[in-house]
Amino acid sequence: MTAWDGRFTEEMSADVQDFNQSIDVDHVLFYEDIKGSIAHVEMLAQCGILTHSEKDLIHQGLRSIEADYENGDVVFTAAAEDIHLNIEKLLIEKIGPTGGKMHTGRSRNDQVATDMHLYTVKEVNAIVHLIEQLQTTITERAEENIDVIMPGYTHLQRAQPILFAHHIMSYFWMLQRDKERLTDSLKRISLSPLGAGALAGTTYPIDQQMTQTLLGFSGLYMNSMDAVSDRDYLLETMNNLNLIMMHLSRFSEEIILWCTHEFNFIALSDAFSTGSSIMPQKKNPDMAELIRGKAGTVAGRYMGLLMTMKGLPLAYNKDMQEDKKPFFEAVADTKKSLNIFNGMIRTMTLNKEEMALNDFSNATEFADYLVTLGVPFREAHALTGKLVYSCIQKNQLLMDVPLETYRSIHPSITEEVYTFLTPAAAVNRRQNLNGTGTDAVLQQIKEGKTLISR
Repeated sequence: MTAWDGRFTEEMSADVQDFNQSIDVDHVLFYEDIKGSIAHVEMLAQCGILTHSEKDLIHQGLRSIEADYENGDVVFTAAAEDIHLNIEKLLIEKIGPTGGKMHTGRSRNDQVATDMHLYTVKEVNAIVHLIEQLQTTITERAEENIDVIMPGYTHLQRAQPILFAHHIMSYFWMLQRDKERLTDSLKRISLSPLGAGALAGTTYPIDQQMTQTLLGFSGLYMNSMDAVSDRDYLLETMNNLNLIMMHLSRFSEEIILWCTHEFNFIALSDAFSTGSSIMPQKKNPDMAELIRGKAGTVAGRYMGLLMTMKGLPLAYNKDMQEDKKPFFEAVADTKKSLNIFNGMIRTMTLNKEEMALNDFSNATEFADYLVTLGVPFREAHALTGKLVYSCIQKNQLLMDVPLETYRSIHPSITEEVYTFLTPAAAVNRRQNLNGTGTDAVLQQIKEGKTLISR
């Protein structure tokens, strides 16, 4: 039996029934569907469309189905097609024909849209919470390693000394923007489509503001056709997930590099690593690699839904059934990735001695030192470049250059130059608002903690 048997004289073929069903995916919306139906029936009773005794009976039946579901006693069937018809079928079996009144003044089009809005609000808030947990871990690791200096890179070439704390705090601010985008999107997600019907509204004297309030939505769609055909909020959320996963993927790439023998900056906990089936010495950063890989998968799901939506006329089309699987999977992968990444960062150890700067990343410091002696920066840059080239030929570092050589470049150079060239001095001269100086980074961490606690 289907919801449209009155019009049809032939049974649906088994292949079509299997192809048409979505219960294997949209069962995820069970609680949202129950919640939406309870609010809808409450409103129908308040508007005199159902009696209060009918409302109470339906509410009791839905709560009973919810209890059965939590006890593992509910079996969904493909014959009932989706979560909405499965719950309605179970309700009619439980309380009789009155269960069929639950659908009064409602279409599956506005029903599924309501479920998806409720689900998206819930999951966006859950992801915001996971982001804040990771942000907290980042601030803690930054603060406890505030004295650790490492090479900063551009083009994957060593560039200038920076604080490790400064480096990882950069991801805090990426995640902060991710969080703000998600939070801002809630004003577009938290809209109630209930009452839009199939596309044109309903003839019943319903109270849409009441269901909006009961379901915790902040507003209503002003156009019924838009209400049932809008998937912008899903695409916006998926794009926001793409940005989160892209940021995690970039951080994962650095984690993977830092774990190599060539870098050896960090060691991951065994709990967040794997080994090799053939090479006993291996300890692989597979969690970081998986997150890096899933970033591509999440992006692919976004593009898939975007292509599904791009050519659809108004209002509802069955194509839109394809929104759920990619959306649910993108949400699940993002949540798992944030959780795993948090544990991986929280438990990793730093090999501080391996981060020592035995290189030319202090070259800019010498150029800046010459500027303090009155040399124009462009000239100082050229003089420093020639000095670095000479050091490379002699297998020297700038700290190894004799004072006489420095004085041949400029007679006013003193022993002070060696202090100027130390990594600590290089870092702590950069006390501008967003610089790598210790005080500046501590202020970053303080600001970050304030944002998390709001």
